[in-house]
Amino acid sequence: MLKALFVPMALAGVFSLGAIAAAADKADVGPVLGNTLKSIEGKDVDLAKYKGKVLLIVNVASKCGATPQYKELEALHEKYGKDGLAVLGVPCNQFGGQEPGSEKEIAEFCSKTYDVKFDMFSKVDVNGDQQAPLYKYLTSEAGYAKDAGPVKWNFEKFLVGKDGKVAARFRTGVKPSSPIVVNAIEAELKK
Repeated sequence: MLKALFVPMALAGVFSLGAIAAAADKADVGPVLGNTLKSIEGKDVDLAKYKGKVLLIVNVASKCGATPQYKELEALHEKYGKDGLAVLGVPCNQFGGQEPGSEKEIAEFCSKTYDVKFDMFSKVDVNGDQQAPLYKYLTSEAGYAKDAGPVKWNFEKFLVGKDGKVAARFRTGVKPSSPIVVNAIEAELKK
């Protein structure tokens, strides 16, 4: 009888230790990488998979005057991806309805028009009542006190260092290929 009780109790202990370890791993990645987004194909993506990488998180749109920035974002991905940069495209339709398509239409547009190979995600709200938790943090004082506040337009860029902390924020008018962005990426990659 004692042996029969010991096995389930021991198994319960293993599972709870595993759950504790998983929770500790999640805490180790910080508030940016502790989020989950849906891939453009609709699958959950735990951002912790990018641990140790430098991220450039960009809210994108297909019908915006800044849409040609996709080409520059892809160039950054091609040039620095092997060094540890991950560009994350996060579609959003909150600015002038400039991302009206479905995820399938967005993926096709990005592939055919700009040959995008960096990771793309499903549409989210970057502001407002339905704001994605990732963007709630990125735009907060805790996320980046130097430039906290709502996203103002498409193609705003958040640079996240290997430590999982926001290192810089670049508004729409700052192109991905601009020296300020490239220098910031290179500095984070060297850390």
